[in-house]
Amino acid sequence: MTMPSTVPRQKDFRIPREIVAYAVWTYHRFALSTADVSDLLVERGLLVSRETVRHWVNRFGRCFADCIRHDGPRVANK
Repeated sequence: MTMPSTVPRQKDFRIPREIVAYAVWTYHRFALSTADVSDLLVERGLLVSRETVRHWVNRFGRCFADCIRHDGPRVANK
């Protein structure tokens, strides 16, 4: 996973940008719920609420969704 260049700058977040990017990417890439993403972060030692994940997805999700859609498999002309 690479960080899209169109992601807005994050100010005043206590969580590093890479972790926020991972959470939003997994939410969109694997169609997980916010509870599932929160559980994944808890397994990695980071206590984050579902509401926080939802806030990240609402704020940064469009950039990741567009990037995933753009990098997806291409339809071949036959």
